[in-house]
Amino acid sequence: MRDEDVLTAVRALAPALRDRAPHAEELRRLPDASVEELADAGFFRLLQPRAYGGFAADPAVFYAAVHEIAKACGSTGWAASVLGVHPWYVAQLDPRAQEEVWGADGSTLICSSHAPTGEVAAVDGGYRLSGRWHFSSGCDHARWALLGGVVDDADGRPVDMRTFLVPRSAYRVDDVWDTVGLRGSGGNDIVVEDAFVPAHRTLGYGPVTQLRCPGQETNPEPLYRLPYAALFTTAISTAMVGIAEGAHEDQLGSARARLRTVPGRRAAEDPFAQVRIARAAGEIDAARLQLARTTADLYAAARDGVEIPKELRARARRDQALAAERAITAVDLLMENAGRGPLRVGDDVLQRAWRDLHTGRGQAANDVERALVLYAQDALGMDVHDPML
Repeated sequence: MRDEDVLTAVRALAPALRDRAPHAEELRRLPDASVEELADAGFFRLLQPRAYGGFAADPAVFYAAVHEIAKACGSTGWAASVLGVHPWYVAQLDPRAQEEVWGADGSTLICSSHAPTGEVAAVDGGYRLSGRWHFSSGCDHARWALLGGVVDDADGRPVDMRTFLVPRSAYRVDDVWDTVGLRGSGGNDIVVEDAFVPAHRTLGYGPVTQLRCPGQETNPEPLYRLPYAALFTTAISTAMVGIAEGAHEDQLGSARARLRTVPGRRAAEDPFAQVRIARAAGEIDAARLQLARTTADLYAAARDGVEIPKELRARARRDQALAAERAITAVDLLMENAGRGPLRVGDDVLQRAWRDLHTGRGQAANDVERALVLYAQDALGMDVHDPML
């Protein structure tokens, strides 16, 4: 199977994912059938190393698949994008960690919660972890978790930020996910009680930012020379744009059939409605094109083996934030256009998209101005130091 075949298989799953969207909301996590079908299609292997049966694909293929999934079901697109990007991170770790995750089963899924909310203590041979980590999308389906933590020195001063790879046997999932939007993404809490994590299953933020990770020695594909901040946040921004496009397609069909309050006049004949539909489409197209251009430029640099300039990293963060903002703007325009239907409680595609996007904004575009300032500072030749780059 080629990575292009995965994209074809994912597109074929769209009707079933769309039909399950209400059920995902009821479950507050992804239906097992959806995860199994995406796994069978090869989606979760797109960013997995070839050494463990993955495709190490061009990220453009991965993002195209995320877009198609999110068009069908926002919660599934969001959680799948997060679960799907984690094989890239594990590929950066010490080869011993990769073998522990995939050696016996190459289909193993990994979840994450990178915010350093737990407690970390350095001990002989590794670290001890305790605490609670929030918003781990898709964690019910994973057997390993990537958890963020701050390492302090003997005087209690923070000296390092690291990510720790923890097996399912060392943590529990606390079912607390009950939100307005992205209800089916299953972003429950990960709870760890005094777990030992050997040093080879951890990675500091420094090597990740500098693109000098131990896993690159065994995984030479250009995919693994991309910046994590660019790869990860583009995944969820892409999901948001996919959600918006799914809502737009649904509203085109509704507008053709729906009557306005003026007797006998269809909504599609209203010129003001037409303007909102056109503006929404323009916002979606602009978001997709920006993300695609930056992804292509990043991958070209990685493929050519050249250092990825900070300007391109700053542009990636700018485009991620603006893409999410544009997706929200598009769906807000469609809501203005939709009449009273989406205001009723029930299964409505546009209403679900509106809730999903405004919920996702907190993780993808809650600080648009900061992203723009970072980009402008770099363009003006100022010193820029930010872990998101």
